[in-house]
Amino acid sequence: MDVAGECLLYYQFMTRVYLADAKDRERSALRLLILDMKMEIVGEAADWGTLFVQVPVTRADMLVVDWDLLPVSPDIGLIELRKVCPGTLVIVLVSHWDARQQAALSAGADAFISKNETPERVEERLRFAAASIAMAEDV
Repeated sequence: MDVAGECLLYYQFMTRVYLADAKDRERSALRLLILDMKMEIVGEAADWGTLFVQVPVTRADMLVVDWDLLPVSPDIGLIELRKVCPGTLVIVLVSHWDARQQAALSAGADAFISKNETPERVEERLRFAAASIAMAEDV
């Protein structure tokens, strides 16, 4: 059980995560956090073109993508991602708590995480997302 008393369903299977962030340091920090959570990194991208081509091939369960990596029109970018990997949970990383969070959700993201959150809070949000993937697979 986790702190909130919910079962940690994501441990029942390996969550396959694709990371997309142009900043190597941020991608590296996320990679370490995700690996510590016993999730599998199935690919990484530092640019939109690489992400768009690679993520469908990896069969990722979860895509963690930086808002700034999306094309000029993020809503169209997320719609296109949904077309090529419809079953992938999309989590958008945002730098500011302004209108970006609402824009990320309205553009087709399943969730968002602030880059300003503590590693513990980021882990909590990723655990919750992974648990939702596990529950969907049980249905």
